[in-house]
Amino acid sequence: MGDASKANEIENRLIDFAVRIIKLADALPKTPSGKHISGQLLRSGTSPAPNYAEARGAESSADFVHKLKIGLIAKPWG
Repeated sequence: MGDASKANEIENRLIDFAVRIIKLADALPKTPSGKHISGQLLRSGTSPAPNYAEARGAESSADFVHKLKIGLIAKPWG
């Protein structure tokens, strides 16, 4: 498997994961706590795919790692 096809597979798996997270969030109860957990799940579970897609556009390996690290330190609550 080449680098591009491996990267495409990772990106597709992250998209599939995001879809599963959305379905899970939709299935949670509409109570205050269910809505809170749903929001947290949606923020954390759907961000890896666009973060990875952004990192794939990096100009170098160091830039790629830097872009991925930005995703790791992003705090949706802050």
